Order: sequence, then C-alpha cells, then structure tokens
Amino acid sequence: MQSLSSPAPSAPAPPRHEAPASRWQILAWTLFDFANTAFSVIIVTVIYSRYFTHTVAGGRRWLWGLAVSLSMIFAALLAPPLGAAADFSRNRKRFLLLFTIVSVIATAMMFFVREGMVLTGLLLFVAANIGFEGGLVFYDAFLPGITSRNSYGRVSGYGFAMGYAGALAVLLIVRMMLPDAADPLYLFYVRLSFVVAAVFFMFFSLPLFFFVHEPPPAGERPPSVLRAGIAKSAGTFRSLFIKHEHPSLARFLIAFFIYNDGILTVIAFAAIFAGEVLHMSDAAIIVFFAIVQTSAVAGSLVFGVITDAIGPKKTITITLCIWIAIAMGAYLVQTVGQFYIVAFAAGIAIGSSQSASRSLMALLTPRTQEAEFFGFYDGLCGKASAVVGPLVYGIVADLTNERFATLVIGAFFLAGLILMQGVKEPDRTTPAGTAPGR
Repeated sequence: MQSLSSPAPSAPAPPRHEAPASRWQILAWTLFDFANTAFSVIIVTVIYSRYFTHTVAGGRRWLWGLAVSLSMIFAALLAPPLGAAADFSRNRKRFLLLFTIVSVIATAMMFFVREGMVLTGLLLFVAANIGFEGGLVFYDAFLPGITSRNSYGRVSGYGFAMGYAGALAVLLIVRMMLPDAADPLYLFYVRLSFVVAAVFFMFFSLPLFFFVHEPPPAGERPPSVLRAGIAKSAGTFRSLFIKHEHPSLARFLIAFFIYNDGILTVIAFAAIFAGEVLHMSDAAIIVFFAIVQTSAVAGSLVFGVITDAIGPKKTITITLCIWIAIAMGAYLVQTVGQFYIVAFAAGIAIGSSQSASRSLMALLTPRTQEAEFFGFYDGLCGKASAVVGPLVYGIVADLTNERFATLVIGAFFLAGLILMQGVKEPDRTTPAGTAPGR
C-alpha cells in the first residue's frame, strides 16, 4: 500500500482480512441506516424543512438553505480530523455514539420550536444535522471490515435499502398520527413528529453499538489521537490535492463533491418544491415520499447487484444520466401525476448513486485509514458540497422561481458526470491493501 505523507506518526497496517463478517453483524450495520434515515426524511426532507420555512421563518426559503449550508460547513470541517483520530484510536463506535446522541437530542428539542423562533430552530437543526452527517463518517468506515471487496456494492446497497425502508416506516407512523390540517392541534402533532424521528433514530441504531466489531488496533496509539488526527488529515489533504499521489481518488472526490451537491439539494428542497409548485398538502407529501422511498429501496438493491457486476464507476455514470433527466423533468412538470413519475425516478437514482459512490470509495480507500479517508469522502467532499447547492437553490428560487432553480442544480450532475470519466476504477480482484486509484 502506498504511504501517505504526513507529519503524524504512522503505524504498519495489519493484514487485511477478506472474510466477510457474520450476517448478523451486517444486519446490525444496516440497521443504523434504517435508524438514521428517520432524521433525514422527517427533518431534512419532508416535515421540518417545510415547518421551518413556512411556520418558523415566514416563507423565507433562503434561511432554510442557510441552515443546511451552515450545518454542512461545520460537519465538513470536523469530519477529516475526527476520522483520522478514530483510525488511530480504533474506537469508531465511541465517536459514532457521540454524534448520534447529539443528533437525537437536538432533534427531540425541535418539538419546542414555534412560529418566529428562527434562531432557535436554525441552531437546533445545525446541531442535529452535524450529529447526523458527522456520524456517517464513522458508520461508512465500517463497510470495508464487514464484507469482501467484490461484495462492497451489494452490502452497501443493503444498507441504503434498509435506510429507505426505515424512512418508509417512519413516514407511515407520522402519517397515521397527523390529524387533518384544519385541526387546532395539527402543529402540535407536526412538532411531535420530530420526537418520533429522534426515538426511532436512537432505538434502531443500538444493534450496531452492541454487535458490530471494531477493527483491530493499527499499531501503537499516539499520545493524543486528536492531535495526531489533525496532523494526519492535513497530510492526507496534501497527498490527495497538492502532491497528487492518488489522482483517481482525488478526481473521484472532486466529482463526488459536485454531483453530491445536487443530490443533497434535491433532498433538502423536494418537499418545498412539491408544496410551492404543485400545492401539495403535508399529508399528500408524506404519501408521496413514502412511494419515493419504495423506489429508493428497489434502486439500492437492484443497483447494488449491478454495481458488483459492472463496477461502481459505470453504475455512477448511469445514475448521473438519470439525475440530469430528472432535473429537466422537474423543470417541465405540470401535474402531480407527472411529478410522481419524476420522483419515482429520483428515488431509484438516489439509492443507486449513493450506494455505488460508497462502494467506489471503499475500493479506493487504503486499509487501516478507512475513517480518515471516509472523513474526506463524507466530510470535506460530501458535506461541504451541500454548502453551495442548497444556498444557490434557495437564492435562485426566491429571485426567479423553483423550476429555474432545478435546472441550475442539473448543471451539478452534468459536471460530475464529465469528471467521473477520468476516474480509474481499481481492479476488484487485486489483493486488498494495494495502492488505491493510480
């Protein structure tokens, strides 16, 4: 394995074990996806995004874009050094538990956010989303340790499929508890849905902490894992983007930065688009997204198999072409029925593109540095990408209209597609631990 230049102490990599973990460990790992998507769908996508925009912020969409962007900035800055620190300490579950608790508590406290409480609502969302997004760094880093290289696509797809199944389950729970919009207690039950999301997230995340094994120690532990993590991540950044020691990995991360920006913007504004452009009610939007989650489950499972068959790079190329068509379709859509078709395709694309991206990153990542490299993937190039798209969409939508804003986001998918063509996919039959992506 090619070493990364860094002033931090480095340790020899232990032998890479390709034998997959038990099915129960894989199930426990995927249950975390089942759990945390409750936050994503209820808070980011369907309920809190509309509640904050219309009830709390008085219809100012740019404030929601600002909230998303701020949370992603902080998560992006924290992820690489904490990921490297987790590699040194070999205690990823402790970091993951901390971020999960922060997200769960802040999400539950959103129950107390009422009309006009813009700063409180914004700060609670920022804290909750930092916890959610920051935890993904450590969660994703478990993937290479629970399955073999030629099954990354399938197991990653299982995780995303479980995630969308969890989203479907929590949407159905919230749909059953919400009364008619004319009910005087309607907003109370809307706020109660935030507590439901928090409890769902915490409960179903527990199996990972009890049953998924930590990786073996990677040599001697440095005196300060945080200081070593900061130094190591700085060295990794120089290695990737200044010294160009891993050109394919760096190019993939840049491409991911751009096209993931488009995906995260779609997630953040899909419900707002449905309400503003097609005048769909909260109840209709919940049913609508339940259907979308079903297509996302199918997309994750089917494209997980396709990824293992044709490779993640070709799979990502296919899904980005679908995303470009989706952006054009959203611009042209006139009826709710047409929007269902567009959104069904988006469900398939979102599950498949995220699953294939995680698989390609796992292939490109050196052993014993999974959390560090996934810190750049999930953090610097994943979360930081959401700083641009949501804010751009919110500003363009406020200055022009929602339709034109979707075309602007479509350009992100096109740029990502072009950059992906220069990425060299590693040979999945090559022994693990070789240098990634030359």
